[in-house]
This record gives sequence, structure tokens and C-alpha cells, in this order.
Amino acid sequence: MDIILQQVSYAYAKNTPFEKRALYDVDLHIPSGSYQAIIGHTGSGKSTVLQHLNALLKPTEGSIKIGDVEVKPEKKNKQLRQVRQKVGIVFQFPEHQLFDETVLKDIMFGPMNFGVSEEEAKKRAIELVKLLGLPEDVLEKSPFDLSGGQMRRVAIAGVLAMNPEVLVLDEPTAGLDPRGRKEIMELFYRLHKEKGLTTVLVTHSMEDAARYADRIAIMHNGKCVLEGTPNEIFNNEERLTDYRLELPQSVKFQKKIEKMTGKKLSTICLTEESLAEELTNLIKKERES
Repeated sequence: MDIILQQVSYAYAKNTPFEKRALYDVDLHIPSGSYQAIIGHTGSGKSTVLQHLNALLKPTEGSIKIGDVEVKPEKKNKQLRQVRQKVGIVFQFPEHQLFDETVLKDIMFGPMNFGVSEEEAKKRAIELVKLLGLPEDVLEKSPFDLSGGQMRRVAIAGVLAMNPEVLVLDEPTAGLDPRGRKEIMELFYRLHKEKGLTTVLVTHSMEDAARYADRIAIMHNGKCVLEGTPNEIFNNEERLTDYRLELPQSVKFQKKIEKMTGKKLSTICLTEESLAEELTNLIKKERES
């Protein structure tokens, strides 16, 4: 499902003394099946953009096309319920959204609220706990008796139970330790590939944007100021500095090595694995010469 933002502006508390402009003429095209990262410093507008992706917010100016549904300021739209079913958002600390007495009921709530039968909702819940690496007996437990990592996976299952076509991730690894962060991000990437999802990652982590995304958009002071592939974005350190962003750790380390050795690697290394491979190739060439 394509999502297209055209000249989107947004003001909180519009036409009141507390009005605050958050977005200015944002243009952004998220192609169907892509993995799009949106990065930016705190207050850049990326979280406001996120809330427009399933019409939690409607633009003050401009328009958003979500699949076949167009959302405009002046347009009353009866299809927003359909949009919110197709675009699932995993918010920061999604476990805070758990509320039901058992994991099974919590996961089933969303799809049943959209008209899915109890039998089908239960089937989805069982399949999802397995997919997310949880034991099946967790279904009858209270979500509040689980570990933090398990609670987060249950909350994610509740979003996936809606069978969304688009999955929007708002800082999905917040509060997790390094191992938990890697497990969750690898899980989302696997789901992206296996289910053919359009995935949108809103993040402060340059490492996650570099590792997983096909495209990256930079938000700065309410505007979308730069778009490109990870290679294009992270090859431009000066522009990143202008927008108060840093290079991924692997690229920083690469630049230090290149400065120390006086030798340029053949490509920008966006992950630790690619950096290790490039260094191995460089050492082999040095030994052979």
C-alpha cells in the first residue's frame, strides 16, 4: 500500500492562542513494500508525521493518500476505520496499551472490534504467539504477569492480528537492552520480508536506519529536508551535522580506520558485518601485493 504526503502542514490547537505549527509542506512518498526510515532530532516533526500515516491526525493543509483513501483537512471521510485496520502502529512502549485479563483476549480484541469472528481471531492469536517466539501456554496468562520483553511481543501480536498492510514502528526498541533491541528489530525485518509489509520505522537510531531501511527521510524543524538511500544519506556527514544527526557507529569507525591507514575502503560500511568484510578484503589485498 503506497502512502503519499503532498504539501502536508499541521498545527496543534489551530486557531487558538496555543497554536503551534509542527509540520511545514511535507512531501513524502512511501512505496508499497518498502522499508522506510524517518529520522530526526527531538522535536523535528517525525512523530507528528507518524500520526498522519493512519489518520490519527488530519493535515491542517495539504493531503495524504493512504492506498485508495485520500485524507484532506476539509474532507469528511468515512473510510478512516478501514485505513486504521490496514495501517498498524506499534508505539513506544506498546506494552502500556495492554489491558485485558488474558493474553488471548488482548490479542483478539482488535480484530473482533473490526468484525472478525471469534474463531478467526483466536486462530490468529495462536499463530502469532508462535511466530513471535512465545510459548502457547502464554495465551491463558495475564499479560501483566509476563516479563517486559514478553509483554512487548504480546502488544506487537495485537497489532499484527489486524493483518495490516503497513506496519509503522515508533521507536520500537525503547527501553530494551542491546540483545532485546536486536531481537525485536530482526523480528520486524523478518515480518517485513515474509509478509510483504510496507514498513515505516521512526527512530533516533542511525544504526537501525542504516541496517534495515531501503529509504531514509530526514525531518528537521517540521520539514522533510532530505531523502535517499542509506548510502546516499550517510555519505553526507556535513548535511547530517547541519540537522543535528550523527553517522552510524560502523561508518564512524570506518572513517577513523581510513584516516589512520590512509586507505579508502571500496564502499561505505553501514553495518559492523560489512565493515569486517571490507577490512578482511583490504588485508588480503595488502598481503598479496
